[in-house]
Amino acid sequence: MGKKLRMGMVGGGSDAFIGAIHRRAALMENDIELVCGCFSIDPQISLSSGRSFHLPDNRIYATYEEMFQQEALLPKGERMDFVTIVTPNHFHFKPAMMALEAGIHVVLDKPMTFSLDEAKQLRQKVEETGLVLALTHVYTGYPAVKEMKARIARGDIGTLRRLYVEYPQGWLAERIELLGGNNAGWRTDPKQSGKAGCIGDIGTHAWHLSEYVTGQKVVELCAELNTFVPGRPIDDDGAAFLHYDGGLKGVLTASQIAIGEANNVNIRVYGDKGGMEWRQQDPNYLVLKWGNRPREIIDIGSNTFLGDFAQWNVRTPAGHPEGFFEAFANIYRNFTKTVMALRDGEQPTANMLDFPNVNDGVRGMQFIETMVEAGWNSNQKWQSWIE
Repeated sequence: MGKKLRMGMVGGGSDAFIGAIHRRAALMENDIELVCGCFSIDPQISLSSGRSFHLPDNRIYATYEEMFQQEALLPKGERMDFVTIVTPNHFHFKPAMMALEAGIHVVLDKPMTFSLDEAKQLRQKVEETGLVLALTHVYTGYPAVKEMKARIARGDIGTLRRLYVEYPQGWLAERIELLGGNNAGWRTDPKQSGKAGCIGDIGTHAWHLSEYVTGQKVVELCAELNTFVPGRPIDDDGAAFLHYDGGLKGVLTASQIAIGEANNVNIRVYGDKGGMEWRQQDPNYLVLKWGNRPREIIDIGSNTFLGDFAQWNVRTPAGHPEGFFEAFANIYRNFTKTVMALRDGEQPTANMLDFPNVNDGVRGMQFIETMVEAGWNSNQKWQSWIE
């Protein structure tokens, strides 16, 4: 009872961007300790990274295969409890499957796998083992997004009619992947990213955010994918009309060639009584829109008027901004509380279980597959969402 969870890592070395974010977020609650890892495909970088994280040499591994083999030989009270996998997409499936087969819980960066078939195999293994898999769709970790979800669910804006969700970036407006020394190389290589570029990288975030806040699922879509930068072998821009199972109609846009934009994630939802809007660039504010009275701005913080999901994930009083790291930390915290509850023979609460899971991962891969099928179709036919 009360023991910290022991965390291993695949990827996320000192030369990687997202690994540091995962480590800081995971350690924020003081319920997790990093105990081992294979931090790079380069054994020397893995070793130097592990030493910089103050790990002993015997818990720093040259390959993830070696890591799982050696960790399995350790006493149960020493080996890792879960592994975080932060690698290019084509390196997600195998280490995740090895972890599950070894009885190790998994935190996985999105998209979950390289292909839909791999995603379904992971889901089957999770169901067989009863282990926990969390997927880091980070934008659903913001308290304001959770408050938006709760207010929509209780009918504050009425029956949902129209949704707009957008994720524009501008960093790939030129072929910087040819320069090296950045994260663009694998993201624009179909052999490493999978079938989709922009849509797999950030379009999946927009899609998941829309399903999370509305509680409705996409059932069909009509899409367009584009490659604006000459010579790039994969999409760098895309858009779709979305039909949801509750009657909601949506418009999704994602672009990595929108010059001047960074990570301008935003979502607007309109019902027959009102509307709501959230923008990541103002993450602590939820805007409510009405036809017969002035707009309201909900300032997220430790406020009594917030719903339970938002309150559970709020870390600071109103006026103190919570951002990207805290949103990541909320996913790790809920995952950790769930694993700890199961370890201690307890039933996780709804708040604990509020994180993206393996089913979201399968739907994410289905989104990518459907977008690719529809997006390169010049006839622009509607594609049914079939899992």
